Amino acid sequence: MKDFFNGIGDLFVNVLFLPFDALRELELSSWWLANIFSWLFIIIGIVAFVYWMLQLKGYNDNNEEDKSISSHSYL
Repeated sequence: MKDFFNGIGDLFVNVLFLPFDALRELELSSWWLANIFSWLFIIIGIVAFVYWMLQLKGYNDNNEEDKSISSHSYL
């Protein structure tokens, strides 16, 4: 069992975390490039949020959701 858990640890440290190690080295070498990556992720998050809100608005405008009170009287 010890070899099994050491294998899992080796997988994460030496394979799956390689992109994070590359980003760490990138940050140490170029501050501007690291910030471009940060802003890129922020922009992707904002675009996804706006898309999700527009989808919810579309469903709300079509009255597709059942808003009848069925579980609790105080809702």
